[in-house]
This record gives sequence, structure tokens and C-alpha cells, in this order.
Amino acid sequence: MSAVQPKLKATVMDADAVRRSLNRMAHEIVERNRGVHDVVLVGILSKGDILARRLSAALTELEHHQVPAGSIDVTSHRDDLHLRTPSTERPPSQVPAVDDKIVVLVDDVIWHGRTVRAALDALLEYGRPRAVQLAVLVDRGHRELPIRPDFVGKNLPTSSDERVEVCLGETEGVDAVVLLG
Repeated sequence: MSAVQPKLKATVMDADAVRRSLNRMAHEIVERNRGVHDVVLVGILSKGDILARRLSAALTELEHHQVPAGSIDVTSHRDDLHLRTPSTERPPSQVPAVDDKIVVLVDDVIWHGRTVRAALDALLEYGRPRAVQLAVLVDRGHRELPIRPDFVGKNLPTSSDERVEVCLGETEGVDAVVLLG
């Protein structure tokens, strides 16, 4: 018996919408933090790291100050390891210095909030940030933990049986956010 493939319901963001959202989020990060001199970006593998690099480039262009960007693997900090089959090998975390910095965690989609909780646990292994903020490209709701993003590209109300997929040029050859169901 083969698995049923989800059908494309809608393309909710095209490449231009993704670019505009990331640029707006970069402006919001600058405004909230009164610049970027103490800001570092840490993207949650596997697509948050790509978005963090893009945000870093946008922030660097805006503020003429290099904003460090890294990546973090949260697999070993997840609370659902017993429910999942082991995932494929991921690259190791590459976290810039975070002590007394404002760390902006970056992810592609926030849903229940459990990945972000795992990222917070993993991040603390690398030091003690002054503050942690959260930037996500898509917030689809349905939170199970009291976690709320500070910077959101798009709020996308969904039902629990729908799936949001972020496609990025670096991995899929095109930027888009699609809704599957």
C-alpha cells in the first residue's frame, strides 16, 4: 500500500513575496534592536539556516555592519524522539558567539512551538544570550506551548490536516511557500 501524496492547495507566497517578507523582517529587527551591533542570527536546521543567512545579508546591507549567522541542530533536544524514526544525518551546528548577544532564532515555519523549545534548550549549550528573539517566515498557528514569534513573514491560518511547505532556491531551486492538503 502506497502513501497518499498531499495535493497542492495553493501557493501562498511566491519568490517576490518571500523576498519582501525577509526584507521587512530585517527592517523590523533593526528597529526593535536599535541597530544590529549586538545581534547574531541562528537558523534552525534545515531551512532556518538558509533564511538566517539571507537575513544576515539583508541586515548587513541595511546597516553596513556584518551580522553573524549560524545554524543549530535541535534533533537531540526534541521531546518527540520516541515518536519519530531517526532522521537523516544533518550537518553539525555552527553557532556564533552568543554570550551577552541578542540572538535571533530563525525558522521557516512555526506550528506547535516544540521545535523552538528544543532550539532554546540547544542554544543554551553555547552560552548565555542577553535576549532571544524569534523570526519565522510562516506562522501557521496551532501552538501547544506558550511561544510566539517576534518577527513573522506571513501569518497563515491552517487546519491541522494541512501542511505548509517552504521551498527555497538553495534546496528546491525556487522560492515559494505552498499549502498542501
